[in-house]
Amino acid sequence: VEEKRAREKEIDAWLPITSSRNAKWWYSAFHNVTAMVGAGVLSLPYAMAQLGWGPGVVILILSWIITLYTLWQMVEMHEMVPGKRFDRYHELGQHAFGEKLGLYIVVPQQLIVEVGVCIVYMVTGGKSLKKFHDLVCKDCKSIKLTYFIMIFASVHFVLSHLPNFNSISGVSLAAAVMSLSYSTIAWSASAAKGVKENVEYGYKAKSTAGTVFNFFSALGEVAFAYAGHNVVLEIQATIPSTPEKPSKGPMWKGVVVAYIVVALCYFPVALVGYWMFGNSVEDNILETLEKPAWLIATANMFVVIHVIGSYQIYAMPVFDMMETVLVKKMNFRPSWYLRFVVRNFYVAATMFVGMTFPFFGGLLAFFGGFAFAPTTYFLPCVMWLAIYKPRRYSLSWWTNWICIVFGVCLMVLSPIGGLRTIIIQAKDYKFYS
Repeated sequence: VEEKRAREKEIDAWLPITSSRNAKWWYSAFHNVTAMVGAGVLSLPYAMAQLGWGPGVVILILSWIITLYTLWQMVEMHEMVPGKRFDRYHELGQHAFGEKLGLYIVVPQQLIVEVGVCIVYMVTGGKSLKKFHDLVCKDCKSIKLTYFIMIFASVHFVLSHLPNFNSISGVSLAAAVMSLSYSTIAWSASAAKGVKENVEYGYKAKSTAGTVFNFFSALGEVAFAYAGHNVVLEIQATIPSTPEKPSKGPMWKGVVVAYIVVALCYFPVALVGYWMFGNSVEDNILETLEKPAWLIATANMFVVIHVIGSYQIYAMPVFDMMETVLVKKMNFRPSWYLRFVVRNFYVAATMFVGMTFPFFGGLLAFFGGFAFAPTTYFLPCVMWLAIYKPRRYSLSWWTNWICIVFGVCLMVLSPIGGLRTIIIQAKDYKFYS
């Protein structure tokens, strides 16, 4: 028993999530900003154009409130069993639903989210680099998007060897600052341009079916924008905790700061962008803003830096899962070359998929609804009901059920719109063109 305990301790000290527990509350703030304010913020004006003013504003605000509530639940549930910490999302799932069922419910969804984000960010990073190149050097020979995705991936072949969450905190801080910067550039440059001539706020699709499908797709884009929950327990695991000073105090402080930043990024970009350009806005607002070229080029470079940090935050739990399986289930020895092979393989795989299917908007909506809605909007509520069993028809019971119904609607409706967008964009698409 002693030997087994010693080995488990050694493995925990090696695995990326549990190896360092000396983070401060502000680490939680910028990790959460980096995880949450993704490139999804740039597609919010486009989502608004498909939702319309009334539904768009309501869904944005509702999503902000619901996701803050479910995040609070996860922070609370991290240490609800005295002397034990649920360092990973699936460990909490196992506590709520049972050893096997918990794994089957949580792990596939969490993997879809994290791998999906990494793939979308490969595409985003490549597209922003290409846009930067085209703006800065107008007379240069055109370079394929495929190569820009490869250039973006080359950074990750280096960065992915940072051992744990605390070691990427510098990258994460830079990314958090960048997200606030490019969001500010996006809405202030839109405001400076003023309202476009003959601006239209009606739905762009000509048919009723098109309008409905676009509406569903936009729901997915909003869900994608609020997707930090998949790494929140893993971030909290890095904060030290004692019975007198549990980790939920500093963690919640960080989350509140992060959510204020999220509001400062999301609402101005979504509302100002849509107000200025109406339904002619692109699925990435920076593509709609052509001038001043130097400012938009800078914003694109900020996006690249931010997406580098975000990719690392979402990749870390995946590295943790892969390394846990190899070391605990397959009894590999924890070593640097095991880590070298595993992480390089993962970066190469996400790069390959990103190069093969670079449909940005459709991917956002499809992944957004399919897996983000459950893990962000209603899975924490289901766990809360399963563990705490609040009294029927009490405030807590109603609140959780409302969130669950809203989340399930999102999960069912938005992949339909996203899939249709991908099919439409794929009609005239040539591989690796």
